Amino acid sequence: MNNPSLDSIVLSTRIRLARNLKDHPFPARLSAAEKSEVNAIVRDALLDGENGLRYLEMKDLSAIEAVSLAEKHLISPEFASDAAGRALLLSEDETVSIMLCEEDHVRIQVIEPGLSLETAWGKANALDEALSGRVSVAFDEKLGYLTQCPTNLGTALRASVMLHLPALSRAGLMPRLSSTIAKLGLTLRGTYGEGSKPVGEIFQLSNQVTLGISEQAAIQNLESIAKQIMQQEAQARQSLKNDSLFVDKIYRAYGILTSAYMLSCSECTDLLSLVRLGAALDILDIPIEALNRLLTQIQPATLQADAGRACSPAERDVMRAQKVKETLQRK
Repeated sequence: MNNPSLDSIVLSTRIRLARNLKDHPFPARLSAAEKSEVNAIVRDALLDGENGLRYLEMKDLSAIEAVSLAEKHLISPEFASDAAGRALLLSEDETVSIMLCEEDHVRIQVIEPGLSLETAWGKANALDEALSGRVSVAFDEKLGYLTQCPTNLGTALRASVMLHLPALSRAGLMPRLSSTIAKLGLTLRGTYGEGSKPVGEIFQLSNQVTLGISEQAAIQNLESIAKQIMQQEAQARQSLKNDSLFVDKIYRAYGILTSAYMLSCSECTDLLSLVRLGAALDILDIPIEALNRLLTQIQPATLQADAGRACSPAERDVMRAQKVKETLQRK
């Protein structure tokens, strides 16, 4: 977008496509062994040595490793909770993750930094074409792509952007904004999607309509609405920049993050939200990208996965504080 004040509002973009194999029942009707057969078919179709994907059986991952993947938005929390008959195709840079035998046989997901809907769509579509060129995908001329959940029928496309909206949140405008967005065929959810709450004032804006609309139209509609919300957030932020009491909160948050010995995940996330806003407003000289990474790195399972062992809550609080301190002082 080439506008720093707007670029800082959007963290990432995600495109997800649901697909099912034509001659196989949906995963809910399959045994673990039958799911493994489906996984092998998809693996052989997509592992061509050129796309940089690696194949992981979920049963081979520890619970901590699985939850860490969910914290990074690479898989769904539900997918992480049950490993039986499930597998994952994952790129080295973790921008591409393909869940096998979650709600549908195949869920192709591409995550890109910033507002990058066209880039993410291009990558996801290329993988979809590679899959459909090698296996028969369930498709109906009237209904489009067939999915286990009827709400995904049609394009089976879910596009979303992660937005940091502290100014609109603090102004109490989110309920009205969510209601307005719903009338436009979109939804504003918590950080981890349906049923979740916003963490650190980060919201997920997604399309709702998949039937009777093209992928391109859905993506363009989402981008248009996202840009309007970003403009509103940018305007609301200016009043906060001129509020000396709020600016003081930002500096105090930075002071705690750079000096605390222990930090709980919830406290740390709230403080990072303030510091991220301070960086976006040029109050603090900290790279936004470093703060974006921290928001994932401080999550409980990810901390333990990086440590290579299970840790008590108190140990995690110490590790979290150390991780944040090192990152902020390295700036």
